[in-house]
Amino acid sequence: MNCSIYLFYSIFQSSKLMDIFAFILSLGLISSEFGCSNAYRTANIFNVLDYGAVGNSITDDSQAFLKAWNAACSTPTGTPKVAIPPNKSFLLNPALFRGPCRAKNIDFEISGTILAPKSPTVWNWLDASQWLAFSSVAGLNVYGTGAIDGRGNGWWDQSCRYHPQLNGCTKLAPTALKFISCNESSLRSVHFIDSPQTHVLILSCNVFDVNNVTIQSPENSPNTDGIHIQFSHHLTISYTNIASGDDCVSIGDFTSHLSITNVNCGPGHGISIGSLGKDGNFVQVENIHVSNSFFKGTTNGARIKTWQVGKGYVRNVTFENLHFDSVQNPVIIDQNYCDVRGACPELTTGVQVSQVTYRGFDGTSSTDVAINLNCSRAVPCTGISMESINLVAAGVGRQVIADCGNAHGKETRVVPSPCLQN
Repeated sequence: MNCSIYLFYSIFQSSKLMDIFAFILSLGLISSEFGCSNAYRTANIFNVLDYGAVGNSITDDSQAFLKAWNAACSTPTGTPKVAIPPNKSFLLNPALFRGPCRAKNIDFEISGTILAPKSPTVWNWLDASQWLAFSSVAGLNVYGTGAIDGRGNGWWDQSCRYHPQLNGCTKLAPTALKFISCNESSLRSVHFIDSPQTHVLILSCNVFDVNNVTIQSPENSPNTDGIHIQFSHHLTISYTNIASGDDCVSIGDFTSHLSITNVNCGPGHGISIGSLGKDGNFVQVENIHVSNSFFKGTTNGARIKTWQVGKGYVRNVTFENLHFDSVQNPVIIDQNYCDVRGACPELTTGVQVSQVTYRGFDGTSSTDVAINLNCSRAVPCTGISMESINLVAAGVGRQVIADCGNAHGKETRVVPSPCLQN
C-alpha cells in the first residue's frame, strides 16, 4: 500500500470526526517530516532498519535490534511487531530482549538472517552460555521464514569434549536462542543453523508451542541439542525437523505436560528424558507424550536416562507410533547413568521410573540390542507397558535381542522379546 494512502487510512480509522482539512494537513506534515518508515510505526510495526540496523553481515546491529524491541515492548495497544526484513544478514552480539511488555501479545518476525559473531572472544567477560534471549515476555510469538545462524565452528574447535588436551578448552558455549519465563508464547517456522551449543532452550515457561521449526548442525558438533526444555509445563513440539550433534529434544527436570509429535530426528542422540539427578537432587518429570516421529541414523530413539545418585520420579510417559531407520538404541532406559559408563558401583539411590508405555514401534536397529532397559536394582522400573513393537536388524543376516534388567510390566506382540519381568 502507498505510504500516504496507508497513513491516511490509519488516521481516518482512528478519528472519523476529524475535519477533512485537518486530515490533509496531518498527512502532509507527517509524510514530509517522517517518511514512510514512520508511517508503518503507527501500525505497530517496528522495522530494525528504522532504528539503525544495516544488515550487511559485518556491522554490529545489536543496539538497533534492542531499540526496536524496546519501542515495540513499550507499545500498550494492539500487537506490536519487531520486523527483521528479508534479503539482509544482521550481525548480532549477545543480546537480551527483556519483558514484561505493555501489550498483551508481541511479535518478532524474522525474514532475514541473524548471524552470531564468528569469534568466541566476543564473549570474554560475558555469559558464555547466552547469545540471543527473551526474558519475561508473555504472549511472545517468534516466527518467520528467516534463519538464525550461530556460526558455531569457532566454539567446536576449542570444545573440551573433542579437544580435552587443548589449553583453555571450553565446556560451556552459547545457546542460540533462549526463552526464559515466556508464558503463552510460540516459536514457528524459523531455521536454526550451527549453534555453538544448544539451539533452543525453553526454561521456566508455561504454555509454549514450537511448530514447523528446522534445526541443522553437523553430527559431530559437540552438545548441540536441538531443543532443551526445563522447569516448563504445557508445551507442544510438532512438525519439526532436527539434525544435531546431541539430543534432538532433551527433557530436563521439572517438566510436565509435554507433547512431541511429527518430529524428524537425525542425525542426533534421539528424544531423551534426561539426564536427570546428576547432583543427587530430587527430580520431577511427568505426563510426557512422544508420538508419530521418525528417527534416522540416530544414537538413540526413545530414551530415559537418570543418574544413580538422583532422587524423585519420571512417570506417566508414552512413546507411540515411532519409526526407526538404523538406530543404535531404539528403546533405552539407563537408570544407572554415571561418569564412567559401565564402571559405576551399585547405589541404593535412584530416580523412580514408572508408568512408561511403548506402543506401535517399527524399524531397524544398527546394534544387536534393540531394546535395552537398564534399570536400578534398588529402585526398579515399574508399570512398563510394551505393545505392538517390531524391531529388526539393519544388517542382513543379523538378529537383535531385548536386554532388560529390573524392569517390571507387561508386553504384547513385541519383537524382540521376552524382556519385562511380571
